Amino acid sequence: MRIIGDTKIPFLSYRKIALTLSALAISGGLAYQFFGPGLNLGIDFVGGTQVTVKFREQPDLGLLRSAIDELTVGTPTIQRFDETEKNEVLIRVENPEGEEGDFASPILDLLNREFNAELGDKFDLNTRGSIDLTNRLLTADPDGMGGDDEARRLFYEPMAEAVLDYRNRGQVEHKGIFFSLEELGNVDGLSDAARAYLEDNAAVGAFSLLGTESVGPAVGADLQKKALLAIGFSLVGMLVYIWIRFHLPYAVGAVAALFHDVLITLTALAVTHREINLPTVAALLTLVGYSVNDTVVVFDRVRENLRLRRGEELEPLMNLSINQTLSRTFITSGTTMVVVLSLYIFGGDVINTFAFVLLIGILVGTYSSIFVASPVALAMNKVLVGRRERRRLKGRR
Repeated sequence: MRIIGDTKIPFLSYRKIALTLSALAISGGLAYQFFGPGLNLGIDFVGGTQVTVKFREQPDLGLLRSAIDELTVGTPTIQRFDETEKNEVLIRVENPEGEEGDFASPILDLLNREFNAELGDKFDLNTRGSIDLTNRLLTADPDGMGGDDEARRLFYEPMAEAVLDYRNRGQVEHKGIFFSLEELGNVDGLSDAARAYLEDNAAVGAFSLLGTESVGPAVGADLQKKALLAIGFSLVGMLVYIWIRFHLPYAVGAVAALFHDVLITLTALAVTHREINLPTVAALLTLVGYSVNDTVVVFDRVRENLRLRRGEELEPLMNLSINQTLSRTFITSGTTMVVVLSLYIFGGDVINTFAFVLLIGILVGTYSSIFVASPVALAMNKVLVGRRERRRLKGRR
């Protein structure tokens, strides 16, 4: 299938302009990363604790920051998460240098002192778990079950799980949080006596805990090292594979394009201040595979044309090959772009950065297959041909 007719665009005649622009973009990106704000490494790589909380009302981020500030030597990262009207906030605290530990409990203690001071000793339905609620009901025994602890636990445990399930699974208007004790009337499986007890002895705090994540500095450093090794080994593997399948100039051109794609994408991540974590590394590795696939298609057509048109110059053959595969490149990149763009727009915050990396990667990878991989392979081929010619002339003497 072809949606682009026969073209005769002299792509390689623009190689100096393209390579200059790429060099400037990479240099600017590296300068931004090393001398500017740099990459926003997630706790996967630097170590720390990440807590996601949901508030009943729009929180004051400045107040949040001042409450959390005493936990870390630096400024805590506090940002809105998901849609603004959901009142969800992500709090990230890096571990002090060399210190291990989970800061989730201290963070929650500080938030409780700041936002839930009026609750007193009442049970907070928004921050406590089903085990704590089960124990509270077991001790109070509002239904008068009597008997041993195990029997009462079997009776009250399903009730506690039903309450927390109602809170967490979005049966309320705003998923993940109780707004009032009146909502207990909507919980299936909760006895009237247990409901009355909770209405008298429980409360709904200003926020609920949606999730926590903690990574120690040693583990973070190890993950960072392994992520770099994964990207490095993938590039070396591509170099060896293309060297075997084609020739060294094509391998060097393909790996140069991959370096180009990864560096440009990292620059985009740095400029947009997106967090780099393990899913981001997975996206970069996906990008490497996608980009080299497009490059190999072009080089395979070059190899085929070299067999069919023996004796012709390499540059016009490369231009011909790029034009012949242009329709395929447009179809593949275009259809993939539609899918990734949909993930980026509608996929939510969880995979937004993953989709962003692929989105940038498709654009940059398509460009580099034409304007980076092919020119570098052409230049490398000229170097090797010149070297062989000099050796041949030297042998004649």
